[in-house]
Amino acid sequence: MPKPVVSESARQRRRPTKSGMVLSEELIVRTALRMLREHGSAGLTVRRLGIALGADPSTLYRYFTGMDDLTLAIGDLLIGQAMADWHGTGDWRADLRELGLRIHAAYLEHPQAAVLTANRISGKSHEVAADEAILGLLRGAGFPDRDVVRIYHAFIDMTLAFAALDAASLALPEEARTADEEIWQATYARLPAATHPNIAAVAPLLVAGMNDSAYPAALEMLLGSAESHLTAGPGAA
Repeated sequence: MPKPVVSESARQRRRPTKSGMVLSEELIVRTALRMLREHGSAGLTVRRLGIALGADPSTLYRYFTGMDDLTLAIGDLLIGQAMADWHGTGDWRADLRELGLRIHAAYLEHPQAAVLTANRISGKSHEVAADEAILGLLRGAGFPDRDVVRIYHAFIDMTLAFAALDAASLALPEEARTADEEIWQATYARLPAATHPNIAAVAPLLVAGMNDSAYPAALEMLLGSAESHLTAGPGAA
């Protein structure tokens, strides 16, 4: 017989921990997010999390089935932060652009967490709410449902892929990240036109832009393609 679902209020610890905190699911997730930011994924364990909360580590299993469940909750929190106070304007392209940029930015605020969670599917409340909003924008714009799913798939995968890529760079030690960024100036900008004519022709542009995220540009390309398809009508290829 399956175990009954225990509500948040029923799981909440009635007495404060040694540190004076009353445990809750949200408090555990936010503490784990802080630990990831400060110590990286290797520093987030049940034992260390229990110490940070001033609670017996086993208490955490009243709220999460394990560290993987907690990881999914962290990813859901990031999406919740991205969606906070967002309201649609009725302009599907502008709204979708804002949602994409919000999600991307929320992950980059917590690069260690983004590396762990950007490729995961949680099915938790904030993720579901974001998906409902994105699908609603596309259906409200008049896209056929098959196109809605196709564009949604491309939009969310591209957004999370860029979030993971850009977060991985931010999560590098500063020395390694700086060395990577300097390669464009130290190597590419110095290649001679005789042997590398194409690189040499655009070298100043590479130096100026390649250390910035390409997500905003890629997002505009996706939205522009989607809008062109919508304008062309049902018979478009």
